[in-house]
Amino acid sequence: MRQQPAWFPKQSELEQTRLYQFMLKYGFTDYEAFYRKSIEDISWFWHAVAQDMGIEWASPYEQVVDLTAGIQWPSWFKLGQLNIASNAVDKWLMDPAAAGRNAIIWEGEDHQTRTFTYIELNEQVNRAAHGLRRQLGISPGQRVALYMPMIPETVIAMLAVAKLGAVAVPIYSGYSAEAAAKRMEGAGCTVLITADGYYRRGKPIPMKEEADKAADAAVPIVLTVVVRRLGNPITWRQGRDVDWLELRDGENGEASKPFPAVPMNSNDPLMLLYTSGTTGLPKGIVHTHSGFPIKAGFDAGYVMDFQQGDTMLWITDMGWMMGPFMVYGTLLSGGTMVLYEGAPDYPGPSRIFNLVNKHKVTHLGVSPTLIRSLMKHGDACYRESDLTSLKVIGSSGEPWNPEPWQWLFHEVGLDRIPIVNYSGGTEISGGILGNVLLKAIAPASFNTAIPGMHADVFSQEGKPVRGEVGELVLRNAWVGMASGFWQEPERYEKTYWSRWPEIWVHGDWVELDEDGFWTITGRSDDTLNVAGKRLGPTEIESMLVEHPRVVEAAAIGVPDDLKGETAVCFVVLNHPLVLPDDRTALTAELLEWVTSQLGKTFKPSAIHIVDALPKTRNAKVMRRVIRAAYLAMDPGDLSALENPESLEAIANLRVI
Repeated sequence: MRQQPAWFPKQSELEQTRLYQFMLKYGFTDYEAFYRKSIEDISWFWHAVAQDMGIEWASPYEQVVDLTAGIQWPSWFKLGQLNIASNAVDKWLMDPAAAGRNAIIWEGEDHQTRTFTYIELNEQVNRAAHGLRRQLGISPGQRVALYMPMIPETVIAMLAVAKLGAVAVPIYSGYSAEAAAKRMEGAGCTVLITADGYYRRGKPIPMKEEADKAADAAVPIVLTVVVRRLGNPITWRQGRDVDWLELRDGENGEASKPFPAVPMNSNDPLMLLYTSGTTGLPKGIVHTHSGFPIKAGFDAGYVMDFQQGDTMLWITDMGWMMGPFMVYGTLLSGGTMVLYEGAPDYPGPSRIFNLVNKHKVTHLGVSPTLIRSLMKHGDACYRESDLTSLKVIGSSGEPWNPEPWQWLFHEVGLDRIPIVNYSGGTEISGGILGNVLLKAIAPASFNTAIPGMHADVFSQEGKPVRGEVGELVLRNAWVGMASGFWQEPERYEKTYWSRWPEIWVHGDWVELDEDGFWTITGRSDDTLNVAGKRLGPTEIESMLVEHPRVVEAAAIGVPDDLKGETAVCFVVLNHPLVLPDDRTALTAELLEWVTSQLGKTFKPSAIHIVDALPKTRNAKVMRRVIRAAYLAMDPGDLSALENPESLEAIANLRVI
């Protein structure tokens, strides 16, 4: 299906972007020629990126990439040494304009605010690094768990751990103790940094209780550092618990001294980011000092055009990829991050756009599900907010449906603000596909594979295809590529590299049309196979949310004796039904609505009206969990699920 662009770059603005200036520096004015060069000569490209970003090296590298161990195990910036925390903070102190600029703006759900300039952030990171080394004995290579809400101390701790040469293990703040303990034990963490609690939808969430349970369950024994966010009474474990302020302030004035960053080999681990799967234990994705930050910094700086002095707010958690992405994407560019602690629609639907207005945000990151939940409130979300500071709206986490994209672009952005659709993953350190600001942008799609990412679409036979749905693959290595799974190299190779020789299979169904627009139709393991014909769930869901009564939708495939598989859909309405007969009538209307557009072959076997869909806190709908509940199957890891009560209602709909 051909895409019709909705946003077009102005030549004068295009020429001021970092990406265009970068291209011009190397003799390119044509984006397509530049992109081809970026994937044909990856050594040239990533060397140029590191230079243009001003990455500082303690020891220079002698080779950009070494593929001797195979494409699955590249060695980047060989023999080079650096510490990314020094690049993120320390180097900006030499620039007076940058040194006094806010690095962090924090707002709690209770409207408290705190700010840290680069000078102040540097001092706090040094204090934390001194304390972690002096009091807890943290040394290079040790793993430190960060089980924390979105508060400034989370960023300070992450950078202090990096400066020490230790390995940060960010854990989603909404996880239960059991889920947190699995990740801490899997990584071999010896220290846990947490908080007494945080606010969510107006309620204090007692985080320390879960942290204690996690520390009790994890092996080895974990020392716990506690940040007092709420100031409420908490259980204190003598001999195990350490107060953050005591750790930070130290004794004899040592804490106020500079802390020289430990030089690390470019391929030394920086972070372990855990992702969940449908089976097995969570996967610990290994990221390096020269990997995740440089890829995140490039995508933020050159794809989203985040420049010095810009301000980014991404609705996320530090346990999700976009949390560390925001940290390194902003700091490596000399910009400002806005950390928001609570729910983006609390105490009302205008909260997120009020944050944009208040803090002069230039780059706002959202998910399609969040926009679907806001659009039912209409202009009440944004009419009191001045959004003129916004330059870019970023989107990640899941595919778009056209209607919410159109609402965000036309109603909220007034056709002015480009929506940078951005898709990749934790294993990528950022994006595979995106929207660069040098090309027209079409609704709910991507206008390019990101420079340096040799993306393609493969048929089931492993052949490149165009104009039809296939597997999203990558044909070469890139900076930021997962450096394996923590202590599980075979599992890593089996997950991404086992289907076709030297081809990374990402797990998304995607289509590339004749005009160069990419569309993700869903995860390949979510794809329906109805009577031998493949259909992405997003296609059905998009049709359902176009109905005036439907706010959200999810489609799953269930076994069918005749077709092999058939669709079952779940919808959330914009306002409740009044009479029982209304449910029957609306369900029939929705069935006809979908069938008239897709054809009788793809007619869903059922459409169920529910109060809520199972989601993660960053608003990602969990289709595999819906399917498991509906079919009475093992749902796998549920630790990321924010509203488990939604599963019972879905299970009760099951036809035995």
